[in-house]
Amino acid sequence: MALKEQLDKFNKQQEKCQSTLSSIASSRERSGTSSRQYVPLPAAITQNKPDAAPVRFSDNTKQLQYINNIRNSAVGAQMKLVIDLLFKSREAYTAEQINKACYVDMKANKDVFDRLKKNPRVHYDGRRFSYKARHDIKDKSQLRSLVFKYQNGIDVADLKDAYPNIMEDLQALAASGDIFWMTVNTVSKEGIAYPNVEDYPFKIDNELKAIFRDMDVPSDMLDVEKELRKIGLKPATNTAERRAAEQLHGVPNKPIDKKKKKQEISKRTKLTNSHMPELFNSINASSSRN
Repeated sequence: MALKEQLDKFNKQQEKCQSTLSSIASSRERSGTSSRQYVPLPAAITQNKPDAAPVRFSDNTKQLQYINNIRNSAVGAQMKLVIDLLFKSREAYTAEQINKACYVDMKANKDVFDRLKKNPRVHYDGRRFSYKARHDIKDKSQLRSLVFKYQNGIDVADLKDAYPNIMEDLQALAASGDIFWMTVNTVSKEGIAYPNVEDYPFKIDNELKAIFRDMDVPSDMLDVEKELRKIGLKPATNTAERRAAEQLHGVPNKPIDKKKKKQEISKRTKLTNSHMPELFNSINASSSRN
C-alpha cells in the first residue's frame, strides 16, 4: 500500500507541474511574449532516467516454441529427457528444478510424474528425483568386488551406468589381470566381465559327464567339419582346401594312424579336468605300485 500511495503522490505532482507550465505558457502568449522563449523546466522533469530496452517477445520465439514442443510431446519422450538429466548430472532434483533444467513440467503432467516414480532407473524420496543405477557402486574397488561375486560373469551393459568413469576402471582392472573382459563371441555387445580366480566352486552333473564320455568324435577332420556345419557352426579350419593345397605343391598327405598308442597320463601331465577324478585312476594306481 505504501508503494501505491507514493506512486499516486508522484502522479499528482506531475499533473501539477504540467498544469503550472500550461498556465505560464498561456500567460506569456497573452502578454505578447514569444512562445519560443526558453522556459526553464523543473528539475524533476529535466532529470529523466534512461529507459531500459523494451523486451520484445519475438526475441524468445524459438525458445518458447521449444518449450511448448517439449510439454506437448509424448509422456515417454518427456520421461527420457528427465532420466537423461538425472543420469548425466547424478544429482537429485525437485519437480521445480527439473522444470527449470529441461522444461518438463511434472506438476502440470501427472502421467509423467507418476510413471517416473515407478521407473526402475529413477529413485524418488518423496521430494526429489535421482538416477538409480542397476548396481550401487561408486569406484574401482567396489567394481572389482562386484565382479568377483559373479563367478559365471556379469554383463558389462549392466555395469556401465553405475558411475561416470566406470568403463575406464573396467579397462584398468582387465589390464592389471584382476578380471577378464571377454568381448568376442558373447551374447552382450558390451562383453562379459569374469573374475580372475584359479578355482570355480561348481559341480558338473553326472548326466552331463555321461553324455561327454559317450560322445563319439570323428577321427577325420573332414567329418568333424561336416558335423559342425550341420548344427549351424562355421569350422575354424578347412581340411579339404588344405589337403588340396598339399597335393598341389607335392606335400604328401599323412595317413591317420588309427593304431597309434594312446598317450597315457603321467604325474607330470598338467591336469585341467580335475572335476572328473575317475579319469585319473591310472595315476593313482601307478602311485600305489610305486
